[in-house]
Amino acid sequence: MKKNLFFVLLLSLLITSCTNKTDKDSRLAKASREDKNGWVYLHLEGSPSDIGYQHGYLLAEEIDTSMQMLNYYLQNATKKDWNFYRSAAERFYWNKLDTEYQQEIAGIAEGLQAKGKKYDKTDITALNGWIEFAWYYVPMLDEKLKAGSGENKAPGNCSAFIATGSYTTDGKIVMGHNNWIDYIIGERWNIVADIVPKKGNHILMDCYPGFIHSGDDFLLTDNGILITETTITGFMGFDSTKTPEFMRARKAAQYANSIDDVIRIFTTDNNGAYANDWLIGDTKTNEVAKLELGLKNYKVWRSHDTAMVGSNFPSDEKLIKEETNFNVGDMTYSSNGRKLRFEKLLNDNKGKIDIETGKQMEGDHFDATQNAKEKNRCVICGHIDTDPKGAPEYMWGPYYPVGAVQGKVTSAALAKDMKFWAHMGHPCGESFIAADFFAKHPEYKWQAKYLRDMPAYPWTLFEAKK
Repeated sequence: MKKNLFFVLLLSLLITSCTNKTDKDSRLAKASREDKNGWVYLHLEGSPSDIGYQHGYLLAEEIDTSMQMLNYYLQNATKKDWNFYRSAAERFYWNKLDTEYQQEIAGIAEGLQAKGKKYDKTDITALNGWIEFAWYYVPMLDEKLKAGSGENKAPGNCSAFIATGSYTTDGKIVMGHNNWIDYIIGERWNIVADIVPKKGNHILMDCYPGFIHSGDDFLLTDNGILITETTITGFMGFDSTKTPEFMRARKAAQYANSIDDVIRIFTTDNNGAYANDWLIGDTKTNEVAKLELGLKNYKVWRSHDTAMVGSNFPSDEKLIKEETNFNVGDMTYSSNGRKLRFEKLLNDNKGKIDIETGKQMEGDHFDATQNAKEKNRCVICGHIDTDPKGAPEYMWGPYYPVGAVQGKVTSAALAKDMKFWAHMGHPCGESFIAADFFAKHPEYKWQAKYLRDMPAYPWTLFEAKK
């Protein structure tokens, strides 16, 4: 009797094991991962739940180490622990997410759990919303406690351009972007996500591990929409009753079929968090636009013949006055210096802008405020870690380890085939070596636990699977 019972239990375990393996394998059947020149290319396909599961399962180690780092970094940078971010995500964001994004986030958690990582849907929601909470919600709370304490917390992250018409070699759209962020975060910002959802557009974008959106926002879709952005320096505003920026960003990528659609999605139920100048292109019409989006104000510029720049400066006088403390005349500002240089490069290269000039601009080291080559806060390929002044307008002290961590560029011709070029590490080609940095600047040794080397890899062409 005992022998029979043993075989019954063994058979049951084998059947359960085979069933679980089959379920797992079937969910991963259309997904793939490839490591290439510092990037992780990730193909995700299927239902929202399956896309999430594939993401969590295939990027389990990257998400886990990024979560550990963020927990540590945010505790030091914002004086709030991870439970604070979990609580904010649960109270403000989860119930505002469309069902398909709830399912995708829950799927990411499930994929992580299948690899032995103990994260849940609240962790992944907080992960997707951490920029909004850390740089917009926390400053709002600080400001309520003490006037002035919440100022200058909104970051000045990224440099970007979009050009079309007489500015480009073929008269069609070219778009480029480099991500500026703390190196401790940015050297992990190395995912190229190729997403084929059950509904909506096929998306190719760079993103952070565990994000359902791009985050630094460089993407293209199979219906010809191109989107990138740079943040608005010194912005102050957040409405916890409105829709998270990260969901609106993903929704615009997945469902917009025109520039008007992108604008409508971003401005509907806008919470003000991650206030940006969005650069948008439609390769079907060859039109580009800039959407400057605050909380109370937004403004749109659009044209079939222009070159538009983003380097963390606002342009709309009403938005500047009512929602920022930005000083448009202070040329010591990184954003103003980069704007000056970018505009000159675009004008000097009018009629010659293509993929190669885009790459060169992303790695540019000329400081227009000093009329000299530099490695500092005012060059497009930023190196605050070598700048003795830091960037006070962003609250980055002298030699703070932050700057351009990667770059991307695409064109209408490449976008038609779902392709873009990407460069991991400083676009200029210079590597960051953590040990050398800490030897010179021990004041930032608190980051040594998680700040790793950031090698500069070669430019690499990525193509979505069709």
